[in-house]
Amino acid sequence: QVQLVESGGGSVQSGGSLRLSCAASGYTYSTYSMGWFRQAPGKEREGIAAIDSDGSTSYTDSVKGRFTISRDNAKNTLYLQMNSLQPEDTATYYCARARQPARRWTLRGAPAPRDFTDWGQGTQVTVSS
Repeated sequence: QVQLVESGGGSVQSGGSLRLSCAASGYTYSTYSMGWFRQAPGKEREGIAAIDSDGSTSYTDSVKGRFTISRDNAKNTLYLQMNSLQPEDTATYYCARARQPARRWTLRGAPAPRDFTDWGQGTQVTVSS
């Protein structure tokens, strides 16, 4: 049974930082690319960062230079370090795994939700101005 559980969200002031975690279980974690996504009220789910099995990363333009995706394969955990947070970053953040293993998903740029599955329950990030 594949399970992804996000944590680390909260409320922060503009310019602040948060680190999100995603604990994975039920599959060979190290084999799959992983992604972070977010969805703001009334908006479509947006792919913001992805990381491949080899550590390659990709980001959507709006978070480049501010967010960093990483993974700890020994702990089956995915991370998203978010710095310089702004009100427009307010959203529910989700992690997900790629639908197919052993692929370099980051070559496609920002991850597309359609290419990922087994979504976690999400963690809320609220940034106040």
